[in-house]
Amino acid sequence: MTDRSPPPVDRLLPTDEARDLLALVRDIARREIAPTAGAEEAAGHFPRPLFTLLSEAGLLGLPYDPAYGGGGQPYEVYLQAVEELAAARLTVGLGVSVHTLATFPVAAHGTEAQRAAHLPGMLGGGRLGAYCLSEPSSGSDAASLRTRAVRDGDEWRISGTKAWVTHGGLADFYTVLARTGGAGPRGITAFLVPGDAEGLTAAPPERKMGLRGSPTAQLHFDGVRVPDARRIGDEGQGFAIALAALDSGRLGIAACAVGVARAALDEAVAYAGRRRQFGRPIADFQGLRFLLADMATRIEAGRALYLAAARLRDAGRPFAPHAAMAKLHCTDAAMQVTTDAVQVLGGYGYTADFPVERYLREAKVLQIVEGTNQIQRMVIARHLVGPQTR
Repeated sequence: MTDRSPPPVDRLLPTDEARDLLALVRDIARREIAPTAGAEEAAGHFPRPLFTLLSEAGLLGLPYDPAYGGGGQPYEVYLQAVEELAAARLTVGLGVSVHTLATFPVAAHGTEAQRAAHLPGMLGGGRLGAYCLSEPSSGSDAASLRTRAVRDGDEWRISGTKAWVTHGGLADFYTVLARTGGAGPRGITAFLVPGDAEGLTAAPPERKMGLRGSPTAQLHFDGVRVPDARRIGDEGQGFAIALAALDSGRLGIAACAVGVARAALDEAVAYAGRRRQFGRPIADFQGLRFLLADMATRIEAGRALYLAAARLRDAGRPFAPHAAMAKLHCTDAAMQVTTDAVQVLGGYGYTADFPVERYLREAKVLQIVEGTNQIQRMVIARHLVGPQTR
């Protein structure tokens, strides 16, 4: 069975431009992404031409300044575009979210010269980015990272290993967090590293449960030389930049989760309408109807939550705890909805002939990336009652 594009969502959008934009995204998703999503995920194929297409269509720079080639859209609109892409294929929706995350440090903290030099290629020039924070020994405890950058005149030499890098080995640029000072978060600095830098190599991609079309790999930095002009922000400011990027990135993951859950619900509803047992469609049975109703409610609640956080961000108000709530709720909801979708399809749902088993495998990783859901609970609790005492 082939994957199908889900029906349009009834959205409240702020402008006619935003409505036209979402219509364009849905059209690209329906024509260019959804028809081959299942086969390409099974083959582990990364659709780089699709990202070139998205860049040419102005969809890789939606929330950034039009002066540098961005779309100038609020996060409220950008995230709904990500949801549409993820509903068609998570590899694409997540890839756009990761690229936006990798671009954020230059856009928000770069100098005018850095923005002018790098943003046009990132936002509309076909360049694809990746974000390098985690390491083999520092995941949730990101402030303990060991990759080190040593000053050498007007350059820095970066040495170490980064792990769990989406687009690792394929990206055109990497936003890299490295230690330039002492232990802890204040000793970390951000750098923009070209994908073809000498001394930068990628390990073979990880063999993952799902999201197989999206390459995730370790990166090895063997004395990689980076000009000081590619240092982003002040020395020691890198961890604060990283956390600010992650607050926005978590909203991207929340939108991706809603997209995956929505695709699973669409498949479950369609199947329930055509599958007959005991002489009638299984959609007539109350137990299954209630299950579908719960799935739909989780999805709508998730979308409302990520949009509420996005509107706070767009208004310039604090939104970090709300981003954590959105990431937590939406990804947990996606895991439940995709599990229930498999149950609706019964034995067929457990086979690769239907896409719901893929959605289930993909939903799991969203509870882990860009801060596990346990970390999100820590962020939310810290906002409510302050930091833990020792």
